[in-house]
Amino acid sequence: MAVKRRYESTHRQEQARSTRLAILAAARTLFVAPGYGATTLAEIARAAGVAVQTVYKVFGNKKTLLSELLDLVIAGDDEPAALAQREFVAEIRALGDARAKLRRYARHLAQTHARQAEVLLAIESAASTEPDAAAIHAKNVAERRTAMGMFAADLAVTGELRAELSDEEIVDVLWLAMDVRNFDWLVRRRGWSPERFADWYVESVAAVLLSR
Repeated sequence: MAVKRRYESTHRQEQARSTRLAILAAARTLFVAPGYGATTLAEIARAAGVAVQTVYKVFGNKKTLLSELLDLVIAGDDEPAALAQREFVAEIRALGDARAKLRRYARHLAQTHARQAEVLLAIESAASTEPDAAAIHAKNVAERRTAMGMFAADLAVTGELRAELSDEEIVDVLWLAMDVRNFDWLVRRRGWSPERFADWYVESVAAVLLSR
């Protein structure tokens, strides 16, 4: 009987995860078009093939659903590991020179922007009229800057950053260069390949930050 209960528990967990991901997928489509403000939870429920009560049970409200969607597209999966604990961060920290660190981060940036650009831009657009979206957008902007502060500190360890730049200026450059709007303009609108975008990122940031 214990084995059967474990099986039933695992099956319920898998069903719950499948339902959650289906709701998030539907929300992603609808929050991009027609947009966050124009989308109701009932419409998301219909698109996901679940009852609206299920959406409320899983997420509680639309703001939480948007927040969790953003977490999902940034991380690329629904695993609980924080971004700072992800493998690519350890790989960057293990590299010895600044340009190599920039190249590894650029590869990560191109990959993540490819999956998250439309959602980030939709949230930014909704932020001008929707307080919930504005709060989530502001939190994301602040978190990106915090992450670039950590990246700046890792780059500084190499001793290759220009001495005349302040810590804040270094973070400003990294923060600006990683903005999703750069990827949107160059890759999504102008047709650059992700590889070309990554090269542009490395050369642009290195030209401003590195002493050699």
